[in-house]
Amino acid sequence: MNLIKRYAVALAVLAAAATAPISSQAQTTGFKVLNDYKINSPGGWDYILVDGANKRVYVSHGSQVNVISTTGDSLGYIPKTTGVHGIALVHSLNKGFTSNGRANSVTVFDLKTLTATGEIALPVKNPDAIFYDDFSKKVITCDGGSHDLCFIDPATEKVVGTVQLREKLETAVSDGKGKIFVNGEDNSTVHVVDATTLKEITSYKIEGGSSPSGLDIDRKTNRLFIGCGDSKTMVVMDASNGKTVAKFPIGRTDGLVFDPQLKIAYASNGEGTITAVREINADKFELIENIITEPGARTIGIDLVTHHLYLPTAKFGPAPAATTENPRPRPSMLPGSFHVIEVGK
Repeated sequence: MNLIKRYAVALAVLAAAATAPISSQAQTTGFKVLNDYKINSPGGWDYILVDGANKRVYVSHGSQVNVISTTGDSLGYIPKTTGVHGIALVHSLNKGFTSNGRANSVTVFDLKTLTATGEIALPVKNPDAIFYDDFSKKVITCDGGSHDLCFIDPATEKVVGTVQLREKLETAVSDGKGKIFVNGEDNSTVHVVDATTLKEITSYKIEGGSSPSGLDIDRKTNRLFIGCGDSKTMVVMDASNGKTVAKFPIGRTDGLVFDPQLKIAYASNGEGTITAVREINADKFELIENIITEPGARTIGIDLVTHHLYLPTAKFGPAPAATTENPRPRPSMLPGSFHVIEVGK
């Protein structure tokens, strides 16, 4: 190539670089692991819930819920929550609720003292995720065994209805206007339920994602963020019609949270990363980065005051040999290694 041609090529490259959009990979969150909080009790874990306003973190762990401060101090625990999955808080009633998967029940506890005050027997099997819907004023469980939603009046502590949705359910969120959106794991579907009539309105097949678990919503733009573990994809869905607006590669996720102030969705991946996706507007999204965490940190909670993230995990030994009955064995957790990591800047 002669000098003139080289000069022309160089100018073309510079011009392209000047007009090309800035790579989202260069615009990092600045997040990193800040702290590591050890919790001395045995057992596995599932959901984690952060109450930023009251500086508390609720960690489901084995057959109890450990409660620590957002700075790692132990505040107590809620016992006898057999097979606990998730936690929901109703501050107006000073009550908390845990979904006890193996007991098919919900434990009620006092938010100030952390004392269990009652247990609600459910007409469903394996209550998994649980949350409080601020529109209907109901506590709602997603039931993996009986494939339904269960609605509980937190004031009376009575079950007021169920909605059968025909597949294993994972997480659910509310749009704050009367609609509940629920991840259906078996058929990779988002079910839409009317929180007033307790009827299914419609359902959306997830385009580009399979086996959804983590779920959150931007109520302002009406966009759902869906973490799909099998396909390792975050799908952004228009909640009004089920259309896929964007999708991004992630890892083996089991949790997802959205920060409405920073406009960032975070998917926690078992490989040891958090995939961060920024919402620019209702129809434009960008991948920011994969934040390094720890292997096994697959569920996530967010402090909406400090914008910090909290993830439970543990140290693991080698996985046992695969068998016909268990072709994908999980590595065993090392005793005494359970802890919660805090991520932020």
